[in-house]
Amino acid sequence: MKILVTGGTGFLGRHLVWRFAASGADVVFTGRRALSAAEVCHQSPKPVRWQPVTHGAPDAESVLTRATEQADVVVHCAALSAPWGRTEDFYRSNVASTSEVLAACHATGVRRLIHISTPSLYFDFKDHLNIREDQRLPQPANEYVRTKAYAETLIRANPAPETVILRPRGLFGPWDQALVPRLLRVMQNGGIPLMRGGRIKLDLTYIDNAVEAVWLAATQPLPASLVTYNVTNGEPRELSALLGLMAQEFRIPLRTQPMPWKVVDLMARGLETAAQLNNGKEPPFTRYSAGMLAFSQTLDISAVRSALGYQPDVTISEGIRRHAEWWRGRPGSTSA
Repeated sequence: MKILVTGGTGFLGRHLVWRFAASGADVVFTGRRALSAAEVCHQSPKPVRWQPVTHGAPDAESVLTRATEQADVVVHCAALSAPWGRTEDFYRSNVASTSEVLAACHATGVRRLIHISTPSLYFDFKDHLNIREDQRLPQPANEYVRTKAYAETLIRANPAPETVILRPRGLFGPWDQALVPRLLRVMQNGGIPLMRGGRIKLDLTYIDNAVEAVWLAATQPLPASLVTYNVTNGEPRELSALLGLMAQEFRIPLRTQPMPWKVVDLMARGLETAAQLNNGKEPPFTRYSAGMLAFSQTLDISAVRSALGYQPDVTISEGIRRHAEWWRGRPGSTSA
């Protein structure tokens, strides 16, 4: 089986490359940075091939088409996931990349496409529990969400013969450069704003569980030609409990600052306005990133369990322990 993984130098992408390679698949992965690609190749259990590509460039579609030749499955992970950034960067990374992948799949006759989307599509600064995949989507909360929603629209309008859209929530684990590192930095540098008593509930997904979901999406029979699935650990936790567990496992003081959401909301709006007037530099936090810690969001994963047999084997507690152990073992690391 030949598999192409776009964004294979990223967090989820590299883990997928390693999992598919270990299974004996012929794996090609894309990315922009040669040093990151070399790291992925070096740590792969079996040889894999890197194909450099810059999404949005004039040659991106033709490069992807050549890389996709004779592929059975394409997993589209490449994306810009951030709470702040330029519209053109989000469009290039999330929309143009998806259009290029679709064109390559249709040109070479790829049978199955797996598109990594986001449950941020559900977010609207309100509490929502047990969200199903067919819930009506609100207006996008920011440019990241807007471009990911557009990417899903492109997929639905022109799918591969078999297409799976996955919406994994809150990925964490070794090589995470976003979720947990950001929380740790804020904890170390003053404290995380704890709104509504920290009692909001949220879902996370340990990286191995997310990889398993993608593996099943790539290898199992599908109930329809186009399906969409939420992916989480299936064990919602209160924010305050999660932060306490992280502090314990990463061996850092638990620092939080109880604050009303209305105050944090006003601060975030002010910071965003100032950032826009200051060459667009990312503010210390955005309304979106603060809101993700102020409102409950949990997902119903019964569909992926039933259709694909998904079973998250690594618990959140064990996942945080593994992540912390890896974090402390990094070269030159003395603490979190």
